[in-house]
Amino acid sequence: QHFQIYPTMMKLTILATLAASAAAFAPAAPAATTTSLNAFESELGSQPPLGFFDPLGMLDDADQARFDRLRFVEIKHGRVAQLAFLGQIVTRAGIHLPGNIDYAGHSFDSFGNGWAALEGPNAIPQEGFSQILLFVGFLEASVMIDVEGTG
Repeated sequence: QHFQIYPTMMKLTILATLAASAAAFAPAAPAATTTSLNAFESELGSQPPLGFFDPLGMLDDADQARFDRLRFVEIKHGRVAQLAFLGQIVTRAGIHLPGNIDYAGHSFDSFGNGWAALEGPNAIPQEGFSQILLFVGFLEASVMIDVEGTG
């Protein structure tokens, strides 16, 4: 009697799996969007099936200026991330700047790649890393700013 239960359970499991997979391909009702999101439905990047996608609600009750500012920041940070990734690929391939990184005579390739450049025996000294962070902060605040009317 114990072994007769398994074929019935197996058939029910297969039936439930088939029903669930059929439901996955059933047409879904179109989702209703709020009126604040409808304001940006015609923007570049808004496309089916998601339409305008704002999962964190950062643009709830936002105007066009806020949308444009967040789009600028997103593009800028995307470009910085692409450059950082390219820097990883280039240095891991063994390509380094020529010359020395400091007056003590340490060459650029004497420091580790990736995380090893920040921590470990071949890491950039803390003072050098602080200079890098200050320079990036300067670029963020002064150079890479949104200039009205330039795109």
